[in-house]
Amino acid sequence: MEKNLRQIVLDTETTGLSARDGNRIIEIGCVELINRKLSGNNYHQYINPERDSEEGALAVHGLTTEFLSDKPKFSDVVKQFCEYIKGAEIVIHNAPFDISFLNAEFARVGLGLFTDYVEIVTDTLVQAKELHPGKRNSLDALCDRYEISNSHRKLHGALLDAELLADVFLAMSRGQNSFEIDLPVEEKPVIEEVVFVDIPIDEVILKMASPDELIEHETLLSGLDKQLKQSCVWRSPPV
Repeated sequence: MEKNLRQIVLDTETTGLSARDGNRIIEIGCVELINRKLSGNNYHQYINPERDSEEGALAVHGLTTEFLSDKPKFSDVVKQFCEYIKGAEIVIHNAPFDISFLNAEFARVGLGLFTDYVEIVTDTLVQAKELHPGKRNSLDALCDRYEISNSHRKLHGALLDAELLADVFLAMSRGQNSFEIDLPVEEKPVIEEVVFVDIPIDEVILKMASPDELIEHETLLSGLDKQLKQSCVWRSPPV
């Protein structure tokens, strides 16, 4: 008998944008799919991060320090969480952001990395960009595109976002968006006056970013994408 396909759609909420700055996970929400059908066996956990949320993050999720103060610490729930995700394909929107936080939490309790415990991670943001190049591919934008109602979503919540993403993932991977064809929009050429300036070569200094700086830059942009619920302005091509 063919083994059941088990997929876990996962989302987190955090105290800020960067795990490298000491920000922590405060909520994990997971939705289980068995053979591409919702099983109802979901996982949801609030976590005491032992620190305050940054102002911008608090405005997104609304989970105050007072609310989280009596919740278990990550070390208290990680064993149950590992059992839940064991053997499943993990589906995340903008995966580098969530994985950076999960890896940091696992490392903090001496359990290696989150990625050591899963076989495969599917990033729905990558899928969406391949399916809809040049379009907005935030979770809200995809809900609109696939006609999935998110009107009840006033603030971000890990379980609610995971439920919405599960619907988006199923619709997106089913290939049944609509019968509309996205035709490229012809852009009008922009004619600008070109001004040539003589600059001595010895005054031009080019310093390339290091690999670590590029990784940190991408992590920051991914966090901004998630907080803004769309691609931030620094990802937009020059006009």
